[in-house]
Amino acid sequence: MAYTYLRFEQEGCIGTLTLSAPQSLNALNSKLIGELRHFLSYMDTNTVRVLILTGDGDRSFVAGADIAEMAHFDEVESFNFGHAGAEAFCMLEDLPVPTIAAINGFCLGGGCEIAMACDIRYASSKAKFGQPEVGLGIIPGFSGTYRLAKLVGQGMAKELIYSGKAIRADEALRIGLVNTVCEPEELMTKVRALAEQIAKNAPVAVRNAKQCINRNYDMNRADAIRLENNLFAQCFDTEDQKNGMAAFLAKTACTFEGK
Repeated sequence: MAYTYLRFEQEGCIGTLTLSAPQSLNALNSKLIGELRHFLSYMDTNTVRVLILTGDGDRSFVAGADIAEMAHFDEVESFNFGHAGAEAFCMLEDLPVPTIAAINGFCLGGGCEIAMACDIRYASSKAKFGQPEVGLGIIPGFSGTYRLAKLVGQGMAKELIYSGKAIRADEALRIGLVNTVCEPEELMTKVRALAEQIAKNAPVAVRNAKQCINRNYDMNRADAIRLENNLFAQCFDTEDQKNGMAAFLAKTACTFEGK
C-alpha cells in the first residue's frame, strides 16, 4: 500500500516511521489514522526489532488531531473517529517490539496520546506537551485520559486535562511524561543509540519483558507474577538463552538470532 501520510525506513533491524502531514504540523486526520492501522497490521516484526516513531520537520511531532476535519463531526462521526484513533494507538502499544517516540516539537492532544502509546519517549528541549481539548469544547478522544493518568498520576493528569495548559519538555521530564530531554540536534542520535542498545539484546526476551510490563499494569499481584514466571520459563526454550548464557560463561560476545 502506498502511504500519503507515512514514511518508513529500515536500517538493519531498526525501523523509523515518520508521520508526515507538514501542512498541518502532522495533525492526525482520518486517512493518516487509517494508514497507521494498516502499517501496524502488516509491519514485519521479524526483521524490525525496534520501531522509532517521529514527526516530519523540526517544529512538530504531532500538533493534535485535525480540527478542520473534526469541526463538522456529529456524535456518530466523532465516536467513529475517536474509536479508530484509540484502536490504532492500542495496536501501537501492543506491538510485539519496543517502540520509541522521538518527540521533535509540538506534542499536543492526539500527539501526546500517540506518544504515550509508545514504550519510551525521548524529547527535544523545544518540545511542548499538553491535552488542550477542553479549550475546544471536547475531551481527549484517543485514550488520553487513561494513559496520562497511568503515566503521571491522577492528580497531575487532572491538572493538565482540566486546564488545557501546555508544558515544556523539562516539566514533562519532571512529572514522568518523558524519559529523556536533549538538544534538538542530538535527538535522533540519542534515540538511535538507545534503539541499537535494545536491538542487540535477545529479541524474544525483550518482547517477553514488554508483554509482562504492559499486561501486568492492570493485573493483581498474583496474576502478574504468574505471567512473569511463565514468560521467564519460555525464554529457556530459546537458542538465544542457550547461546547468551554460554557466551557469558565463556566471557565472549553473543549475537542473538531471535530464536
